Amino acid sequence: MAGNSFGLLFRITTFGESHGKAIGVVVDGVPAGLPLSSEDIYRELMLRRPGHRYGTPRRELDVPEIVSGVFRGVTSGGPVTVLIWNRDVDSSPYEELKYTPRPGHADLQMIRKYGFDAWDYRGGGRASGRETAARVAAGAIAKKLLCSLGILIIGYVRSIGKLRLEKEVHDPQILLRARLSPVKTFDPEFENKVMSLIDEVRRRGDSIGGCVEVVAFNVPPGLGEPVFDKLKADIAKAIMSIPGTVGVEFGLGMRLSEMLGSEASDSLIVEDGYVRYLRNVQGGIVGGISTGEPIIVRAYFKPTSSIALGIRTVDIRKMREVEIKVRGRHDPCIAIRAVPVVEAMLAIVLVDHAMRCGLISTDRLTLREVKNIEKYWDIYLRYSPPIDKSVEDRG
Repeated sequence: MAGNSFGLLFRITTFGESHGKAIGVVVDGVPAGLPLSSEDIYRELMLRRPGHRYGTPRRELDVPEIVSGVFRGVTSGGPVTVLIWNRDVDSSPYEELKYTPRPGHADLQMIRKYGFDAWDYRGGGRASGRETAARVAAGAIAKKLLCSLGILIIGYVRSIGKLRLEKEVHDPQILLRARLSPVKTFDPEFENKVMSLIDEVRRRGDSIGGCVEVVAFNVPPGLGEPVFDKLKADIAKAIMSIPGTVGVEFGLGMRLSEMLGSEASDSLIVEDGYVRYLRNVQGGIVGGISTGEPIIVRAYFKPTSSIALGIRTVDIRKMREVEIKVRGRHDPCIAIRAVPVVEAMLAIVLVDHAMRCGLISTDRLTLREVKNIEKYWDIYLRYSPPIDKSVEDRG
């Protein structure tokens, strides 16, 4: 199976299946000298961890285990391998779905591509959203490396179904509040509306789509290559590879297609001796290269395809149409737990391009860079859920 790796200089390879023994990631290209602990990665994994009211009831601890690439608390320059054990696996609901591919999932396409006998039908196998925990683990390393440049990446839920947060807020101190929200939003009023909507959808046995917005602050100008390796193109590919993603946009996004040139124009101004964009219409990337303005990207997610309501499909043994009701444990809204995944994929792309520009070393970090990392990483820590030591011990 190809397509398990992503990145050029900062390269990740994820492995494992939803109902296998473990999932994990190998991260190649991490420079020596980065302070890194399992706790650093665990704090990010807690943001997407299942087992809470607004996500799947599957109760995975998601306590990571670093098995290579770190010595005496810092990276050694070798590949960093992180294992995440699957502790709460129940494959029984999938036995009855083995011959009835779930519409909207990759089931039928995996059968067609790899053959029925080779297909891991338990929870979707490699095509499961469970794989994204490995991306978040890699993203934790990427986010910590980006702290050497003062870059902060913060995401939140922008909309659920037709319920939309109309506020345009691009203040990191405000957006960081979303890290502590059960539904990943910084606005208390919107949070209550989202929770009520999710509760209603779940009671009906249904699911709902949503939109995640992520902002990268303090990104220097010059990241990205002309033509095929444009920064926007690489970010779009990274985010579109997340299961359930149906669209990506930057800045004003699709609204630009409805505007006149005079309406979409973004004037250049001088501010404190620096040339800036007045409105940041294109979301921090112009011509495929970062402008120095915040990068603003939105990812749109479809409703979870596995629902308790009746779905029409085909029994491939008898080649006849049947109706199924999907049992098992599934998210009522993918977008909520997708926030740290979108953050992770954006971070991985930015690190890779920063390395291509020589802004982050591929060999070793300097003392100044390490001090900057500690300074900015502490900002994330101040807005992270407290670690449950009893859970960490059980892991």
